[in-house]
Amino acid sequence: MAMNLKNSALLIVDVQNDFLPRGALAVDHGEEIIPVINDLQEKFDFIVATQDFHPSAHGSFAANHEGKTPGEVIEWNGLAQILWPVHCVQGSEGAEFHEELNPIKWKAIFQKGKNPEVDSYSGFFDNARREDTGLGDFLQNEGIKNVFVTGLAQDYCVKFTALDSVSLGFQTYLITDATKAVNVKTEDGEKSLEEMHSAGVILIESSAILD
Repeated sequence: MAMNLKNSALLIVDVQNDFLPRGALAVDHGEEIIPVINDLQEKFDFIVATQDFHPSAHGSFAANHEGKTPGEVIEWNGLAQILWPVHCVQGSEGAEFHEELNPIKWKAIFQKGKNPEVDSYSGFFDNARREDTGLGDFLQNEGIKNVFVTGLAQDYCVKFTALDSVSLGFQTYLITDATKAVNVKTEDGEKSLEEMHSAGVILIESSAILD
């Protein structure tokens, strides 16, 4: 029996070209989630997306730290920061949503990572929780109680979005076959699932909604 999706939102996190094959920060098999998300979109009346949207001078890019390479961890403005390849730069093709992802029913797009002084994994807050994207208030004002999270990457932006969703009081689900991990370390994806589950995120497969 299909789930009751009243007062529910499908949240699509960062399904952008740079996180997909041939992108600057490609997630292995990331493209496999797109048809799953498109199928899910047919079941939801309320759909919201997030978009990584960095200035080229963003401090999370290894290229902006002399002598540093992607994957290194530094202390940056009081936070531990993994350094990334240049990705999802404002106005670039890499920042655009994948062309096969259907946006026709989206209510809004919330951009993140625009402040060059702090990274932003979550769709709700930056990593220092100093700035709010407005997503939480938007969902609450629309009467949303349940948030179903999909997208990229499971062990970073998806995880932190799901954790913040729980912290804001939403009943939060991760659709496990509609996300993929970047796995900087091979165990990161599995660890992220354990962390989300422990925080109260409900792990389901798309079949719970589609069947």
